[in-house]
Amino acid sequence: MKITCGERFPEFTFDTAYKDGLNSLGVLKGKTVFWVLRYIGCTVCRYDVHKIAERYEEFKAKGAQVFVVMQSDKEHVRKDLESTGTILPFEIITDPGQKIYDLLSIEAAPSKEAMVDGVLDQLKEKGAAAREAGFVHGDYEGNEQQLPAMFIVGEDGTVEYVRYAKNIMDMPKIDEVLALL
Repeated sequence: MKITCGERFPEFTFDTAYKDGLNSLGVLKGKTVFWVLRYIGCTVCRYDVHKIAERYEEFKAKGAQVFVVMQSDKEHVRKDLESTGTILPFEIITDPGQKIYDLLSIEAAPSKEAMVDGVLDQLKEKGAAAREAGFVHGDYEGNEQQLPAMFIVGEDGTVEYVRYAKNIMDMPKIDEVLALL
């Protein structure tokens, strides 16, 4: 069942690339953005992670924190970050079994065509920006048709914002997320 605004965010245990056994409600400080992407090898997902990191001080200034959720395993995330010398100011939640995606009812598109329906030009433009910034495709992991989602959760565990993407580009931009905080 999809999560809706006003309800309590589900409690679950998760691992990040560098920490184990964290609790979804135990990590809440201020507002928490759970930014659910695909996997670390996805060029545009890598680019999104980079852009969030670049602007992370703006999230902190609003009393917020970000956790990026990916269907990647720890080893892939660590390898990717270490190979590029990247140190993120936030954690990547690793969910190779997609238990969190299932718990939060984040669906995959029925096909690759449906995933990019009506937004192929936008995706190509974002892919070009990602490549220009030096990002290339890495290893494939998980479900290639996985759609993104976003949840903003208050410190008390109440869901304040929900976005289940209808296609791969159907997510708020960083400026929009910051305005929601």
